[in-house]
Amino acid sequence: MRTIIRITKSELRVLFFSPIAWLILIVFSFQVGMAYSDTLALQLKNQELGYRMFAVTSSLFSGYTGILSNLLENLYLYIPLFTMGLMSRELSSGSIKLLYSSPVSNLQIILGKFLAVVVYALLLCVILMGPVISTCISVQAPDVPLMLTGVLGVFLTVLAYGAIGLFMSTITKYQVVAVVGTLAILAILNFIGGVGQEYDFVRDITYWLAISGRSKVFIDGMISSKDTLYFVLVIFMFLGLSVIKLQGERLRLAKWKTSLKYSFVLLIALALGYISSLPKFSIYYDSTATKMNTLTEESQQILEQLKGDLTITTYVNYLDETYDRGAPRNRIDDIAQFEQYLRFKPETKLEYVYYYAKGYMPYAKAAYDTMTLEQIVEDKCRYSGYNPKRFLPLDEVLKKDDISGENGRFARVITAANGKKAILRIYQDNSVYPYEAQISTALKTLLQEAPVVGFVTGHKERSGMDLGEKGYGAFASNKTFRYSLINSGFGIREISLGQPVPEDIDIVVLADMRSDLTEEESRNFDTYLARGGNLFILGEPKRQKFMNPVVEKLGLRFADGIIVSPSEIHLDDIVAADIKEGAAIVSENYIKYFRRGYSIITPSACAIEIVDTTKGFKITEVLASASKGSWIEKETTDFINEKSVLNPDAGEVERSNSIMLYLTRLVKNKEQRIFVIGDADCISTLELSQNRAGFRSSNFTLITETFRNMSYEEFPVDANRVNPPDDQVVVSQDGVSTIKIVIMWIVPLLLVVGCVILLFRRKRR
Repeated sequence: MRTIIRITKSELRVLFFSPIAWLILIVFSFQVGMAYSDTLALQLKNQELGYRMFAVTSSLFSGYTGILSNLLENLYLYIPLFTMGLMSRELSSGSIKLLYSSPVSNLQIILGKFLAVVVYALLLCVILMGPVISTCISVQAPDVPLMLTGVLGVFLTVLAYGAIGLFMSTITKYQVVAVVGTLAILAILNFIGGVGQEYDFVRDITYWLAISGRSKVFIDGMISSKDTLYFVLVIFMFLGLSVIKLQGERLRLAKWKTSLKYSFVLLIALALGYISSLPKFSIYYDSTATKMNTLTEESQQILEQLKGDLTITTYVNYLDETYDRGAPRNRIDDIAQFEQYLRFKPETKLEYVYYYAKGYMPYAKAAYDTMTLEQIVEDKCRYSGYNPKRFLPLDEVLKKDDISGENGRFARVITAANGKKAILRIYQDNSVYPYEAQISTALKTLLQEAPVVGFVTGHKERSGMDLGEKGYGAFASNKTFRYSLINSGFGIREISLGQPVPEDIDIVVLADMRSDLTEEESRNFDTYLARGGNLFILGEPKRQKFMNPVVEKLGLRFADGIIVSPSEIHLDDIVAADIKEGAAIVSENYIKYFRRGYSIITPSACAIEIVDTTKGFKITEVLASASKGSWIEKETTDFINEKSVLNPDAGEVERSNSIMLYLTRLVKNKEQRIFVIGDADCISTLELSQNRAGFRSSNFTLITETFRNMSYEEFPVDANRVNPPDDQVVVSQDGVSTIKIVIMWIVPLLLVVGCVILLFRRKRR
């Protein structure tokens, strides 16, 4: 060990008596200081502009704006500059012969040189501690473990780069060649992850070799055994190659023997790397304050309850536009969507089935008219290089899983040990892949029966299958919308009150009925109501005479007229309904939106009146119009061409009116839950797609929280997390300026002074 330390001291002495090492430290310090001070100033600016701050520590260090994320993009430029001479200097000057003739082993030489790299890497991390300390001063409740984990990621990256640079320095006496060679290897390791992804065996090897993205895991606050061991194995591999190189030169071994040793080291590293990357051997530590990289408690409980094997089969249609999402070349990225789940249930099996069926391919519409599906597949395979036999016909796929309702789109079937199945989809939005809420919801349906929502039809009611502007298909049955009911754990069905409501219907939606119920329909409704079934009743102006006989059974009545709230921007009947404090009984999320000033937009709503309190229901007001500037308009009906005017003589009174009520009662030891709202348009496809100026609306929250309540908080799974405590910058603009001066100018200047003094003393000697 003494010999190794002596070599290290000698190497550090040479390193710091040259301007290169100092120049790297100075430039690195200046870059870090500039990036950090600019990012901190941006955070303070956003706070002063009134934007809601969220996870300030993460914003400063990770993500798109984080200094560590941006630093890693340039780190590869620094390391080769101080590693290029580690061994090249010995080779070019001839001093390597002295080392060979001395009682120093090849391993001691390499470890001594590499230990110098470790010391230099620690100096770079010391510079990074400047922003860490600054954040502790300038941010409320900073996430210190997150920052330190990110610094650890940078440290390991520098060591890996240093080991590669050391190896390249052993194979050439020209330092420029060592720099270029190091950059070449780093480029290969960055891009090799995309090589051979079409082939299963090659995919696993090249993916493990890829260095890109390894540090990001640490920067995001997660320490995983597979990524830590990756850096350790890369360091081991290149240090081993360096020792073998010196050994070959020192003992003048035959090239085939040296090559054999190289191969042996590579095989050991690859084998250990593959084993360490298997889910069952992976260990994780989430260092973030709120465990942002870990599944929520509810998701963990769901996985714990799923006993036995779990299989996720992904069906990918070669003739659909979604094919690329599950194509073999993209399978690693696709599997990554389940990494957090594999952490808690590593025995989960991930299978892929490639098939062909008529799908959506805009560029090949004409082909469906002139060619068979088999011919189209063969034609595509001719250009892509695939074997057509790898794609199964849909008929064979349907024998295993019924995916006929997916219209050829990318879909997964999750199968539990008891044979129960659930479908998980991708969506037509920017994120495409399901979030934790959607995955955990699908898994939960394997543990319990999904609640079924029945949309009443027969009187021109709003349908959950109708994707038109007035319909409810967008939030109910649209399979490509991630937050639709069908993707949130609910079953969707149309029902008629002409028949008794089926026993498996848990929630009945009765919206905008346009004619009276028959006596038989009324009896069936009464039977459902008496058995304690949950209800969502949506009225609409001009439908009061048809809807009132229904809601009167609940002790309510839809008032005549339309609620108005005149403004200069919108039509008078566009009302921003206030979320009332009583909504907390329905959902805690309602209160979050209430406190943030959100409202629910209700176009053309009628008020709800309580006319009978003897029905046994506890009634809570959820939504109401404003107490000022709002009333029930009883005269004006054409709000496009006319303005409504408050007329007390017509019985119009300026006051708050109930728009949505929540009713509960105990039936057969189970709480019956009923929502009644005076507007059927507020959750229509048209209104959900609106963006009305001047309003902070959250209409979709009305849907999710209402149905979550009626499913007794079971569906969809709530994957919301506690907000991180670091949500405020506590220094002023002057404080940020001071930090900028210290980190960006004073620290680099001190390094310059240290460099000048050291080099001056060396010259004097």
